[in-house]
This record gives sequence, structure tokens and C-alpha cells, in this order.
Amino acid sequence: MAEAPRKKAKTYNFHPEWEQEFLFTLVKEKCVCMLCHQKQALCKRGNLERHHNTNHPKFKDRYPQKSAIRARKVDELRSELKAQQSLFTKSADQNKAATEASFHVSHFLAKNKKPFTDGELFKEAMAITAETIFKDFKNKDDIKASLRAVPLGPASVARRVESLSEDVDRQVLKDLSLCEYFSLQFDESLDAVDTAQLVVFVRMAFQDSTTKEDFLTLLHLKERTRGEDIYTEFKKYVSENDIPIHKLVAITTDGAPAMRGVRLGFIALCRNDPDFPEFKNYHCVIHQQALAGKVVDFSHVMSLVVKLINSIRAKALQRRLFKALLDELDAAYGDLLLHADVRWLSRGKVLQRFVDLLPEIKTFLSARNEEHKELSDDAWLCDLGFLTDLTAKLNTLNNELQGKDRHLPHMISAVNAFKSKLGVWITHLKNGRLTHFPNLEKMSQSIKDKDVFHPEKYCAHLDKVATEFNMRFGELNEMECIAAFVSNPFMLIDIEQVAAKFQLVFSLSSGVDMELVDLQNDIELKARSRDSDFWGLVNREKFPLLTACALKVSAYFGSTYLCEMAFSQMKIIKSKYRSRLTDRHLTDCLKLAVSSYEPDFRGLTESIQSQPSH
Repeated sequence: MAEAPRKKAKTYNFHPEWEQEFLFTLVKEKCVCMLCHQKQALCKRGNLERHHNTNHPKFKDRYPQKSAIRARKVDELRSELKAQQSLFTKSADQNKAATEASFHVSHFLAKNKKPFTDGELFKEAMAITAETIFKDFKNKDDIKASLRAVPLGPASVARRVESLSEDVDRQVLKDLSLCEYFSLQFDESLDAVDTAQLVVFVRMAFQDSTTKEDFLTLLHLKERTRGEDIYTEFKKYVSENDIPIHKLVAITTDGAPAMRGVRLGFIALCRNDPDFPEFKNYHCVIHQQALAGKVVDFSHVMSLVVKLINSIRAKALQRRLFKALLDELDAAYGDLLLHADVRWLSRGKVLQRFVDLLPEIKTFLSARNEEHKELSDDAWLCDLGFLTDLTAKLNTLNNELQGKDRHLPHMISAVNAFKSKLGVWITHLKNGRLTHFPNLEKMSQSIKDKDVFHPEKYCAHLDKVATEFNMRFGELNEMECIAAFVSNPFMLIDIEQVAAKFQLVFSLSSGVDMELVDLQNDIELKARSRDSDFWGLVNREKFPLLTACALKVSAYFGSTYLCEMAFSQMKIIKSKYRSRLTDRHLTDCLKLAVSSYEPDFRGLTESIQSQPSH
């Protein structure tokens, strides 16, 4: 049996003359009585007339219909109702503004790694500022009241930080779902209470050839930090957040056994997991560079330098006396630097400061009646000068590899340039030219016995560094040909050789050689070759293999610099003065401190009920 057609609901329209006749007006599609402020669901003449005659029967006696006095009264009632409505609206708007301000301030505090309790301090500072700056303003009291209404108590700031972190997390996960490929970098360190914290950063490549890199998550390892523990925690995170792991193309880690162990390392476990695609694994370029620089054994120099620095810096009195001496002699620096082996640039900075203050150090040790024969040994001094120059050059390379948005081609270029420079330096030293070794040249000019100075003997040490670099950076050598082509697709190449590299690195079967030929002979693309978004302009249907490979290369991380940078931020956020910070809040604070994503402040404000501060 067919269902009977539903009767169409009748629409009732409000008529302006009903304001004078029944004292009703229209507010947000509702009929509101201007006398008692009651609402009528339907703008129906009979409903309004019944309400007016039942609830206000004496009004027509005092204000007759169509009289001037009635018209004035209606205008007066209408104005009063509008004023009342605007008062409520203004109050709600002020509450929303105060809530949005609390989100901005909470984000500012988290971005600058400040505790939640600093919200009240910030608010008090604003009140003090307002008291002084706005003292001659007529609306001074309104301004102060608005500032006092901003909720910035510790609990409020903590909730705001949680909401802001969730919003940033949603944006990152959304971009992960939209990107074509992504790579990850992992590193682990201890916080202030010895909890192992595993930082994960992501670099995403999109279809238009743009890239983004940002903080992904912080995983808390409460017990052991074996490869299987790291794998279990990361796999759990992937499952809970629906990470499109099939888009993964590379993972960059340090060289710890927990990460790169052959059987039970994190990388090995990921490769054996069928949910993970085939991906590349890189040992952090900066870590490898730091390790390669340690093959030069100058312990006889470094041990004495560290010993002397510690003897001066370890005791407060000795340090004060030394600083007073430096001030008296108008030295270039005011103090020595302590050596920290875990810091990448420490050794170079410590040695350079030691060399620059060597005359003052000798004077100070002489005043203490201390004698170290090495400080007068010409051979030792030359070794000191050479080691200082070499570590300075390694520091320069290290700085070149650090930073955000350092893609793989940039790192390959920096490492290859350093290898070439090593060859130049060796040639110069063999010929007795010290142009690139200023500290060695300075020491050679100051020594008494010129016969002990043989610059060519340092060539063997540079050869060891060059050998170590060639051994450690095999992964980069494999990618060099591909990275060069992606950066400059119209360079002169051997088609078969480059095609073979693509097939080897990306496990391609065939077809890439024909795409290479077509691309290099495409006149229109050749005219756009200098565009920064070149690979975003290439037709993906015509060049599916090359465009996919180019996007993968742009997604690669070359180092774990971002993780190391995040650990520095984490040490400030969770310090010994804030050691009770929970893992959840540590993750939220770190995410806001290092993320480049901007939270949706307006959307977050609209999503909650705005309440002013009490």
C-alpha cells in the first residue's frame, strides 16, 4: 500500500503592522512581545492577538490604537528590547574575546617554554602596564576589567595547552593523510627524571612538490629501551592514529644498536613487519661526521688542554683570579670554555679559545708555580695548532649540515665539498702552504726550533679523515647520482647509468630509461627547469616513475638534527624545577614549542563555552 503523501507545512510570515497592533517584533526568526519578552513559536496573527488580549488587556485603554502616544510607546519599547539584546550580545562577545586571548597567551607561554603558573604572572604584568599606560583614558576601567576577565590560571592554561596541542596534532595528521610520501627521524634521550623519551619528526612531500617537516610525537619508554620496545611503542602509535604507514619512504636514526641492530634493532623489526612498505634507512649524517672526525688521535693534546681548563674552571677562586688576569691584560675573551664531549661543536670551540688565550694561561700557571713542559714543546704546540684548525673545519661542516629544511641533496653537496677540500688541504700541506691552517701557521712562526716543524706529517691524519668519510658516507654516494638529477633534470647524463641507479635504489622493474629520454627532450619542461616547483609541473601521467622518485627524494631526511633540537627544548621545559610535569603535558608543551603549525584560535574559542576569569 502506497504511503500517503505528507502534508506540506504552512509557512507564517511576520507582518510589520503587528508591532503597532499587538506589540510584537521579530528577533532571530522568533516573534517576541515587547512588553513581557515572551516568544511565540509561530508568527500567526491569532496567536499574537490571543497573547496580547490575555496578558495585556489594559494596554489599549492607556494607549489607544493608531494614536500618536501609542506609536511613541511602541518605539520606546522597541529601543529598550534592542538595548537589552545588545547588552547580552556584548557580554557574550567580551567573554569570547577573553577566551580567545587566553588561547593566544597560553600558546605564547608554551612556545617560549614557560610553566603554566606563569599565566597569572603574565596577567598581573598586563594589569600593571594598563594601570600606567591607560591612566588618562576615559575607558580605563573597562580596559582593566577586560584584562582581568582573561582566564589565565594554571588549570586554565593547562587546558588551553592541551586543546592547542590537539589542534596542531589534527593538522599534522591531516597533512599526513594528504601527502604523497613521508619520511621519519627518530632519536631517544632522557628527561629530568630519567624517563626515556623518543622524539619522532616527519617530513612530508605533497603532489605539488612542496614539503613540510614538523614534530610528529613524543613516545615515553618507561622501562627498557631495546629495539623491540621502541618498535612496540611506535607501532601502537601508528595504529591508534591511523598513520598511513604505506607512504613511508625513509627512516633516519642515530647509530645506536637499539635502532640499527641487524636482528632485533628497530629498523630490522620494521622491515620484517608486513604492514611497513620497503623503505630506506639512513644513519644521521651529522652523527657520522662527528664520528669521522674522531679518527684523528691527538689525545696527548686534548687530555692536557682539558686538564688545564678544568684546573682553572673547577675551583671558584682560581677562576676568579684567572678572569681578573684576563681583564687586567685586556684579553680577547673573559673566560675559558669547558669541554663537553657530547656536544658536536664543543671540542673546536674549546681548542680555539685555549689557543687564543694561551699566553695568558702560561702567565697564570707561572704565577701558580706550575710548569707543564708541553706548553714549551714546539712539536706539541704545532700539534695543538693543527688539531684546532682541523676541528674548526669539521665544525664548519657540522654547522652546514644543521638546520631545518636541510634536504638530502644539500647534505650530499656539503659532504662532497668537504671531501674535495681535504684533497686541496693535503696538497697545500705537502707543499708547505699553511693558508688554510691559520693556527698551525701561527704556532710555526712562534716556535724556536724550526727543524721540528714538518707540515707534511699532518697529511697522514687528513688521509685518515678522508678514508673514514668515504667509508661512512656510502649511503649518500648511492643517492648522489639521483639527487643530482632531481635537482637538475636537464644536466648531461648517461641515460643507462642513471636509469640503473633509479632501478636499484627504488626497486623499479623497467620503463624509467624511456621516461628519462622523454623528459630530457621535452622543450616546454626545459623552459621551466629553473622553477622551484619544477616537479610539481611535470605531468604525472606521462612521467609516473620519475615524479614519484623525485617526491620520495624530497621527502628524505638526512639527519636527526630536528630531534636533537627538540631535546634541547625538552631540557628547558622539563627541568629540575618542573620535574613533576606529566608525560602528556610534556608532549603538549614540546609540540607547541617546536611546531611551525599555527593553531586555529578562533575555532577553538567557538568550540567551548566562554567563561570570564573569576
